[in-house]
Amino acid sequence: MRDAVVHTLAGDVRGRWTDEVSSFLGIPYAAAPFGPRRFRAPAPVTPWTGVRDALEFGPTPPGAGLIPGGDPFPDPKIPGEDCLNLNVWTPALTGKRPVLVWIPGGGNVMGSAAQAVYDGAAFARDGVVLVSINHRLGAEGFAHLPDAPANRGLRDQIAALEWVRDNISAFGGDPANVTVAGLSAGAGSVMSLLSLDTGLFRRAIIQSGLLRGAHAPEDAALVAARIARHAGVEATAQALSAIDPETLAGIALAVYGELQANPDPAVWGATTTGSALAFSTVVDGSLVIVDPWQRVLDGSGQEVDLMVGCASDELLRMLPGAADVAATLTQALFRGPIHEMAEHRPGRTFVYEFAWRSPLPGVGAAHGLDIGFVFDTLGHSALEGDAPPQDLADTMHQAWISFARDGAPGWSEFPSVMRFDTPVEIVAR
Repeated sequence: MRDAVVHTLAGDVRGRWTDEVSSFLGIPYAAAPFGPRRFRAPAPVTPWTGVRDALEFGPTPPGAGLIPGGDPFPDPKIPGEDCLNLNVWTPALTGKRPVLVWIPGGGNVMGSAAQAVYDGAAFARDGVVLVSINHRLGAEGFAHLPDAPANRGLRDQIAALEWVRDNISAFGGDPANVTVAGLSAGAGSVMSLLSLDTGLFRRAIIQSGLLRGAHAPEDAALVAARIARHAGVEATAQALSAIDPETLAGIALAVYGELQANPDPAVWGATTTGSALAFSTVVDGSLVIVDPWQRVLDGSGQEVDLMVGCASDELLRMLPGAADVAATLTQALFRGPIHEMAEHRPGRTFVYEFAWRSPLPGVGAAHGLDIGFVFDTLGHSALEGDAPPQDLADTMHQAWISFARDGAPGWSEFPSVMRFDTPVEIVAR
């Protein structure tokens, strides 16, 4: 192993070469969102002098490490306030290579880029600069409050993409060839980013995301009110600032669980129960003026190549003993909207479905099971069983590489659908 030093606009960072891949971990892209910056829009990083070590993952946002049961995504909790950070894996510090920016999943209430399944070394090995980001979660990032800017977590993601635009060339990446990708809630964020026409990325990948997941402001306010009641304060940023961030993260997770247990529109609002997420993009009239679903259908992001897909049994593991209900909801919430958007959206759209089923009973082709295949990091989830097919991981990983490189994943645009299974096959919708 040997060190590598790169100059960013905020200062020099020290990474490490291992097996011909260089990693730079925990680089701050925005100031710590605490103290006077809590519940505010992301602020620029204060530049530093000297060389800053980027050898270990940085602090994770409040809410990381709270994943119940620890699987399928074991998630570390790393303390510290500089949680608006990102990680870079690159094969070389010169040249112009395609860049893939990864937004983790976790319901916008848990999860982080420090999860081992998101290791970007295989992407770098195969010629793509991989950037994974952390952003604010739960109430810190998404509670809709009258005295705070809305969509703070989404604003964090935009700030991270701006960092990539301004700095990634120093890591051997091409700022004109950026793909933004995400899983689950991270995929929902990609949908929102696609609708905003930011000009910060050329391609997008939406993996098992709710395309119709945005919240009306009045419904988001109901969630904020529920959080405030649990905390014993008013539903304002000023009042919630008195609550310790980790305590507030626990409250947010509890509220998320309450929604899952009792998805009553009279309690939560129709858009909240429709998304099954307590925290999501809010149509706030400022950053997000129109529902992202409608805006994308109307043409926003049409210059962006899109790859979008889901797993065949998204909800089977979450609804044990109710296979028929799980199948109906997978069609209604995932597959149906994906095909509808692919059919009507202006722009190039490639559709896939992950159909390989876990050998464990009651799991099927589960939500998130495909991530180890995409990242070529099999072995981090017990749901994969003892011998997940490496040849399928090779195929999926290469499809993501090819799409990030030149927008050609290996099959035709919709209505063709790539079915990732053993064997892989291309089918009609």
